[in-house]
Amino acid sequence: MNRAAVLATLLLALAAAFPVLAREAQPLAEDERTEARLSAIAAELRCLVCQNESLASSRADLAMDLKREIRDQIRAGKSDAEIRDFLVRRYGDFVLYRPPLKESTFLLWGGPFFLLVAAAAGAALFVRRRRQRAPAALSVEQEARADALLEEKARP
Repeated sequence: MNRAAVLATLLLALAAAFPVLAREAQPLAEDERTEARLSAIAAELRCLVCQNESLASSRADLAMDLKREIRDQIRAGKSDAEIRDFLVRRYGDFVLYRPPLKESTFLLWGGPFFLLVAAAAGAALFVRRRRQRAPAALSVEQEARADALLEEKARP
């Protein structure tokens, strides 16, 4: 009973200390327009650390740094296109959720279509080969042996 009380006290102390260990919320920009532009731009960008998460919803340290960089560029008077171009120059087309169609991203855009066509062709080929196979005919000896086995199985 005494150990349970000590364990419960330790767990309670840990739970009380946990909010202290959590990160503080990042301050918003002084200007609501700046924050709205940041949100719009960040929603179109991919977090470079997180798997398939937008920059706007990511809490990773790199994402916070990128948001801070975007805020600074907004304050400097850069347009949304200039900010996106800066990030693409720095991190490549991967940072964009909708990268442009060009030679380096053709596989990204056309890949799923080609995989779908290849899978359909493979399935059609598999079905065609299965239909062409005729069941193997048994020889007279094999039929006699099968009949004998079935008769043995039928006897109690």
